[in-house]
Amino acid sequence: MTDYRFIYITTEDQAEARMIGEALVRERLVACANILPSIQSYYWWEGEVQSSAESVLIAKTRQALVEPLIEKVKSLHSYSCPCVVALPIEAGHAPFLRWIEEQTR
Repeated sequence: MTDYRFIYITTEDQAEARMIGEALVRERLVACANILPSIQSYYWWEGEVQSSAESVLIAKTRQALVEPLIEKVKSLHSYSCPCVVALPIEAGHAPFLRWIEEQTR
């Protein structure tokens, strides 16, 4: 296993995903952020099934930055309980992984 992580974040819309993604890159908490502009989500909330259009932000970072990244997302996000999860990158193209290392603080 490597020290690298994919971060999966759902956002209210594409504008929020752009704002959060840009902040994470500017602060060097992530090497890059990708936006999937439109997804349809179904979930339990406040005792019933809800559905809404959302956007997804996927970011690449290192394990050491996951906690500060989560705190930054929480400070910018419109949701009271945002989805911010870290998934391990088990393997990958070595030059790309080195690039993640070089671009994050």
